Amino acid sequence: MVTALATLAAGAGLALGGGGTATAATPLPPHVFAPYFESYGSGNPAELAAQSGAKHLTMAFLQTEARGSCTPYWNGDTAKPVASSVFGSDIAAIRSNGGDVIPSFGGYAADNGGTELADSCTDVDRIAAAFENVITTYDVTRLDLDTEDNSLTNTAGIDRRNQAIKKVQDWAASKGRTVRFSYTLPSTTHGLADSGLAVLRSAVAQGARVDVVNIMTFDYYDGAQHDMAADTMTAADGLHGQLAQLYPDKSSDELWAMTGVTEMPGIDDYGPAETFTTQDAAKVYDWAVAKGINTLSFWALQRDNGGCPGTKGSDTCSGIAQDTWYFSHAFAPFTSGGGPAKPDFSLSLTPAGASTDPGGSVSTTVRTTAIGGPAQTVQLSAEGAPKGVTATLDPSSVTAGGSARLTVSTAPDTPPGSYPVTVKGTAPSGSHTAVYTLAVGGGPAGGLANGGFESGTLSPWTCDGNSAVVKSPAHSGGYALRVSPAGQSTGECRQTVTVAPGSHTLTGWVRGDYAFLTVGGGAQASGWTSAGDWTRLSVPFTADATGKVTISVHGWYGQGDVFADDLAIG
Repeated sequence: MVTALATLAAGAGLALGGGGTATAATPLPPHVFAPYFESYGSGNPAELAAQSGAKHLTMAFLQTEARGSCTPYWNGDTAKPVASSVFGSDIAAIRSNGGDVIPSFGGYAADNGGTELADSCTDVDRIAAAFENVITTYDVTRLDLDTEDNSLTNTAGIDRRNQAIKKVQDWAASKGRTVRFSYTLPSTTHGLADSGLAVLRSAVAQGARVDVVNIMTFDYYDGAQHDMAADTMTAADGLHGQLAQLYPDKSSDELWAMTGVTEMPGIDDYGPAETFTTQDAAKVYDWAVAKGINTLSFWALQRDNGGCPGTKGSDTCSGIAQDTWYFSHAFAPFTSGGGPAKPDFSLSLTPAGASTDPGGSVSTTVRTTAIGGPAQTVQLSAEGAPKGVTATLDPSSVTAGGSARLTVSTAPDTPPGSYPVTVKGTAPSGSHTAVYTLAVGGGPAGGLANGGFESGTLSPWTCDGNSAVVKSPAHSGGYALRVSPAGQSTGECRQTVTVAPGSHTLTGWVRGDYAFLTVGGGAQASGWTSAGDWTRLSVPFTADATGKVTISVHGWYGQGDVFADDLAIG
């Protein structure tokens, strides 16, 4: 086994004795908030922990560099071994601020590619030795095993992993060392699928103690519209019942105390139907405190900002409008023992923007939500309106949980354009903002130009290949669009427009095999049909705060011509 990090221990508080015997490793709190840190991404873990207020981090991921290897590296990168020189000083800084880390093995890429440690290595003793090496090198008291995708069907790997856990637990007991293991597993809205349960059944059969079962309450991919907070609770309730069957000697409270929940703030990999909102965070926090669960987490710390509204599954932003570190601040008090959260509030706009002609006016609802503690008085203001445009709030202050009306009025000479108006709420706990996008034009914003192709030309559409405006067949009028795919390439015509943020529908008449209407850019949606005669397609979409979307008519490669006519956005 690897011995203590002698050079790091003196200055960093990694107090280990010789031969891997711990002298001062401190167990994690019984209730801990520990978001995942993407060690393959940008940012320093200690700096981001300090900025976000997340004292504890789950460090992702450790995996082998290739199938068949028994040596884990950070992200499978041989330049990042398990060593004091890699993350050692960061972990020391995190501990000096009262926190700690949980190294995590696996993750989707490793589980999919065969580089998860127990899938890659067939020697149980070497798997156990690798676990012990991480424990003693970084003096940690918990390892996380993120097990998903192909790792859930590799029964030999599942058994090897649990056999190695048992060996490590026996080793830790002989050394007087605290070591706990958590399994992070995908979940349905009603608990683990049978593949996840199989992992736990194997652990029971192998005599391996599982201290925490951490379910990923996102990426359901079931085609349904989700209330992510409610689904978190039903998923955990289902897990609680499953754990009761596996561990009949444990009380209900003990089962909740071995439960973990990992959210994905904002829009997850599936898309807008699975969006974890700031309001969801408050509900899940209160529920987690009431149930007394062990771990509250989210994927991932680098996503906790609103830098990419409308984008799904990003590693660097949540895809929703939010304050930076909003979710970290909402969940951080959980580590202190699950006590009452500090008073705070959220601010949102419905809708987040609209369009009007010069001289017109639009309005939106400003909603506030109390997050923990007593509801505060929130003073509201609007900033950034261009010259000649007025923005008024009625009322100008609310008690958190209340709503106000923002009315934006334009002057007759307001020039066309898109204008961000920042709504700010200020309370004793601090301030939050939301941006309202005002589109001013000479008519309804976002009208497609030449949507009926009656100009007889393609302009302003941009097209590939032999696409052209033709006189026949036409759905109405004298012209239609013909998109001509080639044998090895698709055919497409596209036009970028700006619409008001919010819900819209792209409609159009198409004919031909695999005729697509798609929306890209600030929204993602599509519809298609194969029809020998004109067929109407209707494609609903939700534009983000920029309102900038690209409309496309698309034909699949190797197919015949696709025709389109009478395209419009409503």
